[in-house]
Amino acid sequence: MKKMIIAAITLLASSAFAQETAVVTETVVANADRGLVAIAAAIAISLSVFAGAMAQGKTASTALEGIARNPAASGKLLIPMILGLALIESLVIYALIIALGLK
Repeated sequence: MKKMIIAAITLLASSAFAQETAVVTETVVANADRGLVAIAAAIAISLSVFAGAMAQGKTASTALEGIARNPAASGKLLIPMILGLALIESLVIYALIIALGLK
């Protein structure tokens, strides 16, 4: 008999605690989404910075190799190289703006 009373009290107590979680659930979901968005923004900016750095390194390496092979072509290679580096950097800046806009 005592076991039945203890089981009934336990079941009634758990339903009393369940009422409170319905109000808290909306706040928890909103905070969880904010955390996932922050993680997505961090991954996006890190990938874009890594890819931009690799592309800038390859661009500079190729241009300097071309100048080393033919020093007379340095005037023809310098302006397109700088323009290419600026365009690569602008893509990284666009990724930064989008990542900051997600937060």
